[in-house]
Amino acid sequence: MFDDKADLEGRLWKELKSSPFLMLGVDGARDGHAQPMTAQHDEDTGNTLWFFTTKDNSLIAALGESNRAIATYTGKGHDLFATIHGALREDTDRAVVDKLWNSHVEAWFEGGKADPKLALLRLDPEKATIWKGGSFIGAAIDKLLGKDPKEDYKDNMTTVTL
Repeated sequence: MFDDKADLEGRLWKELKSSPFLMLGVDGARDGHAQPMTAQHDEDTGNTLWFFTTKDNSLIAALGESNRAIATYTGKGHDLFATIHGALREDTDRAVVDKLWNSHVEAWFEGGKADPKLALLRLDPEKATIWKGGSFIGAAIDKLLGKDPKEDYKDNMTTVTL
């Protein structure tokens, strides 16, 4: 059990730093699917999440339909889950590209930072629902002991404003 919303929110940011992989999608887009993306969190820009991609990525095309994004996160040990909602847009700030550029990003772009296909997405999170992972075994034991596992689990999730 967590002490408060801030504890669970802090845990999400900490885990995203070590395992920055999200499924990112545009809410209401015709293609209706999310795709795996690697997020970068630059603390100088608050809670903003950044994603390098290509100009022909379906997420860029979907921004013509909506700028509402949903990103889903699963922790490495499946002990933390989250959905993050916010505004998504393409960003052209070269200073951000320079700051976030690294060898992992470079591997995707033959032309480096000057690659004409390079695009940078900016997700400004507004809220997140965060769940601590539950245990099927723990739920089964609770049930055997006459406890309602759903009742105990409700204390393991929260929605936070980001």
